[in-house]
Amino acid sequence: DVFEQPQHVGHKKIEFHISTEIPAVLQINSEKEEKNGKRVYLYASTEEINNTGFGRIFPAPSSNDKMETEEEDDEIPSEFISRKDLEKNRLSREEMEKYSVFKNYEPGDPNCRIYVKNLAKQVQEKDLKFIFGRYVDFQSEVERNMFDIRLMKEGRMKGQAFIGLPNEKAAAKALKEANGYVLFEKPMVVQFARSARPKQDANEGKRKK
Repeated sequence: DVFEQPQHVGHKKIEFHISTEIPAVLQINSEKEEKNGKRVYLYASTEEINNTGFGRIFPAPSSNDKMETEEEDDEIPSEFISRKDLEKNRLSREEMEKYSVFKNYEPGDPNCRIYVKNLAKQVQEKDLKFIFGRYVDFQSEVERNMFDIRLMKEGRMKGQAFIGLPNEKAAAKALKEANGYVLFEKPMVVQFARSARPKQDANEGKRKK
């Protein structure tokens, strides 16, 4: 009796049930086990479908999120402001109308130089570079040389700046996205500069002579 009990327990370990979880192995072992394996496998697959729902797995939201973030940032390096932050801290048209600095606002004639006014006392060149540097390709030596910031801190021109950008397209984009941006609690007024000729052209002319 003592020896028979472990033998019965040995048979009752449900070896067949455990092995049926891997139907491929059962199919190789024997025909009986193959039948059992198929049944268990079918039930398992239907339960898995009902419980987990493969439909939830098919959509790939992560790839869409990546595309959205790339579109928002335009692949701009993190050392410069993102378009999202620009939009977040920019006044709406309705809000701009409440400020006297935007009264009779005109962007001016498009060119590659922009004029910024209504700057707070705390503003430094690095702040303007952080904002307007996103419109410059710093891997290009030409664009790097064209990028120029002149911030006026004294006299009647105090709180104003002239920023040279690589081309008219970059300047137009900068004006559109940065006009009304609140920097140190003061909204920037961004226009095209009146002096259309950037200093770079003059320097190149001297070199040629």
